[in-house]
Amino acid sequence: MNPGLLLNGTICFAITLSSLAFAWVLSQNKETYNENSKPALFSLIIFWIIVGLTYLPTTARMFTAYIGNQEIDAILYFITAIPFAFIPVPLVFFIIYVITGSAKVGEYIALAFTIIGAAYLIFVYNNGIVGPMVTEWGSIFMINSDTAINLYLIGLFVIPTSMILGLLLLILLQKMPKRIRYRTTLPLVAISFVFDFILTDMIAIVDVMQMFARLFVLIGTVLAYLAYFPPIAFQEKLGIQEQMGAIHFGESADPNIDFFLQDKSENS
Repeated sequence: MNPGLLLNGTICFAITLSSLAFAWVLSQNKETYNENSKPALFSLIIFWIIVGLTYLPTTARMFTAYIGNQEIDAILYFITAIPFAFIPVPLVFFIIYVITGSAKVGEYIALAFTIIGAAYLIFVYNNGIVGPMVTEWGSIFMINSDTAINLYLIGLFVIPTSMILGLLLLILLQKMPKRIRYRTTLPLVAISFVFDFILTDMIAIVDVMQMFARLFVLIGTVLAYLAYFPPIAFQEKLGIQEQMGAIHFGESADPNIDFFLQDKSENS
């Protein structure tokens, strides 16, 4: 019996609850968003749902490893791979929509990443996995396919991460009120935090690395919530308490990220 596995599973369960709860809170606030913002909002909701669905079977996997059932552990790993493969899809739609304001363009790009994700799954399922290697702190699997690993690293990790960094750079180059800068940069930083450490988690070959990666995913989820719903004391300290309503993305009149789209709408 390894109590570290119970702690690992508890962290995974906390990620599941916080991600799904955050998605639910965002969906409950959808009426405060105008129609132009809703495609970006829905993509964020889907992103956090997928994060939660990735860690739901992972939670069960840790507790299964704790009781020593390696066969179920392996089955749950394959189940976990499905939502994991498609985490970048809503993320790239969100970024493309924020920058271009076009849902069609976002859908086409998202479709391309969906195909890459499906290809990743095919290689994983065809080549199998190595493990589990159950330790005091975790249950480790290694993907038995260099093609699958390279496909994910290049196609599903490097490109979305570069897109996030590019969008952050565009935001930093814009002149805007502190309130708007806070509401646009911190969500992206939190999403990047979660996205990067989920990958670290999935490719970790050391149990301590797996544990810390999952802890940082949980921290990223909390940061994302604070980005959208900061406490009053935090707002006052940063001087962002004025007009702290819902975040609006992808609009063409007066949203927080509208500076990407105003020139397009004015020239059209």
